[in-house]
Amino acid sequence: MENILTHQEIFERFISEWVLLENPVTTESFEIISGTILWHSKDRDEVYRKAIELKPHRAAFLYTGEMPKDTAIIL
Repeated sequence: MENILTHQEIFERFISEWVLLENPVTTESFEIISGTILWHSKDRDEVYRKAIELKPHRAAFLYTGEMPKDTAIIL
């Protein structure tokens, strides 16, 4: 069963969480419009580990909270 949600639905359901999306639909500037939810968690590392485990063909990570100004994201 696929759980495709829009950008707005993702932000409403998963407050301040990291979300792993499969087959994201994006704008030309790669802003996420929608996608299939594969995993979500408040723990970023848990979501990254799940991505390694699931090995989705096309995926995106999305954080639904506000990033602290002193936080660096290393991909």
